[in-house]
Amino acid sequence: MPADIDPDGYASVADMFEKTAAKYADKPAYHNLGCTMTYAELDAQSRAFAAFLQTLPGMAKGERVAIMSPNLLQYPVALFGILRAGMVVVNVNPLYTPRELEHQLKDSGARAIVIVENFASVLQQVLKNTGVQHVITTQLGDMLPLPKRWLVNFVVKHVKKMVPVWRIDGAIEFRDALARGAAATFTPVVIAREDIAFLQYTGGTTGVSKGAMLTNRNILANLEQTGI
Repeated sequence: MPADIDPDGYASVADMFEKTAAKYADKPAYHNLGCTMTYAELDAQSRAFAAFLQTLPGMAKGERVAIMSPNLLQYPVALFGILRAGMVVVNVNPLYTPRELEHQLKDSGARAIVIVENFASVLQQVLKNTGVQHVITTQLGDMLPLPKRWLVNFVVKHVKKMVPVWRIDGAIEFRDALARGAAATFTPVVIAREDIAFLQYTGGTTGVSKGAMLTNRNILANLEQTGI
């Protein structure tokens, strides 16, 4: 590893991602539940999600978007989409109780959330007490090819019964969001290195969970340290 790094080699995390995706377009980026997503596919899907976010009322550069999801292919699509739209990622622990979720959504000022259906009933209990205006829901198998997508989603919901009953009026399905974004025009955003990229919350072991403000430069420096 080099003794020194250049944290200013990229303009932003989004810039780094776009250049990396172009360089390794046909290479695998992620593999999950037996499905591989290439960098080119991730680039296209995250671009569509970014365009979708830009179509939502009240959503502009700097707005906070929460993600409440385990490790699924939807996660990097949503994450890089949020960053490319110039918005701020708020990672939410999928195991949060209603009280913990309410605190983080209110404290972060999140205006939108991407949430796996399995946890939607928790969100439903506190949604009215937060500033969240847009809810995007997804099922575990949503990024898998057919017929595996149908099979996984059916088993999770109806066989293993892992999805408690929930109802959130106006919620948008993740795949619908991608379709809407693909049909929309993505407007590139000027993102400064000092713009916040993440509000990363602590475990709350010494009190309430607190959001660490991580700038694009913070993340780029850390990535350089790991040898990208």
